[in-house]
Amino acid sequence: MIIDIFAHILPPKYLEGRNRLAESRFSSLDYSKLWSANPGLVDLDTRFRIMDKYPNYMQVLTIAGPNVESITTPENTVELAKIANDEMAELVTKYPDRFVAAVACLPMNDVDAALKEADRAINELRFRGVEIFTDIRGMPIDSPEFWPLYEKMEKVNLPVFLHPHRENVKADYPNETESKYLVFVTFGWPYETTVAMTRLVFSGVFDKYPNLKVITHHAGGMVPFFAKRILNIGDFYETRMGYKYDPPLTKPILDYYRMFYNDTAIYGHSSGLMCAYDFFGSDHLLFATDFPYDPQLGERMIRETIQSVEEMQIAGTEKKLIFEDNARKLLRLPI
Repeated sequence: MIIDIFAHILPPKYLEGRNRLAESRFSSLDYSKLWSANPGLVDLDTRFRIMDKYPNYMQVLTIAGPNVESITTPENTVELAKIANDEMAELVTKYPDRFVAAVACLPMNDVDAALKEADRAINELRFRGVEIFTDIRGMPIDSPEFWPLYEKMEKVNLPVFLHPHRENVKADYPNETESKYLVFVTFGWPYETTVAMTRLVFSGVFDKYPNLKVITHHAGGMVPFFAKRILNIGDFYETRMGYKYDPPLTKPILDYYRMFYNDTAIYGHSSGLMCAYDFFGSDHLLFATDFPYDPQLGERMIRETIQSVEEMQIAGTEKKLIFEDNARKLLRLPI
């Protein structure tokens, strides 16, 4: 079996609610154009035709971003999150041979409501994790108000899915007003993932909640490739420049980064996956495609990501961990 842990969807009631409640002042991007270019997000027939080409392939559903707090007010995010989660739960129940589980959408600009919705999604809808984005309306995810969610997810022993978020209005240079040449998404998203990971590491979240499980999108962002740079700069500033970590670290820097779990959604690049494997190990990699954002409506991502894992120079038992066993264990899947 192949379990895709990061497959995006826009169920119809959620999409209608989003179009009704979204406010343009929260984003400059025309997401309707992006979604219309990806019919597999909204049309199950399109999705199933592609999935049928891979008979052992199943998906874990996540709502296509940006998250609800990025598009509307706190009052509306609670309603939208509930609509999203109810529809995903219906899909998992109706199509158990297609969708093995779903991950909760949370109204993170209302933390109390987010905690309540996490409870509902996990205990009533039987969801297998929650999704947050790399910033919450511009706030860093290591802000103290978000720590109760990490405490909750550690207690229920289910993962936090970390999705990158960066809008095109975050310019590449200070004297510009917008990002050019798709820099904001091509390179900005892996960068934002790396920043969010770093804030969790150095803020003490993993010292406070050592059993917290966080799954990054896109194979850990920049961390695997720049691991030695992370280590060397940290050592230099600490030993030669007198830099003090606040709070103090209780173990080596890279040991914290290795606590993250990471998906394979780098679009079919075996060398990149081997870099992530060398740093994180096979027990911290989970198969994912980022379905359906490709020119072939998701088929290219599935095909090339499967191929890239198969081409990794590792044992077959480790590939099986990546394809399915790690997902079964981490998400406690009943299959």
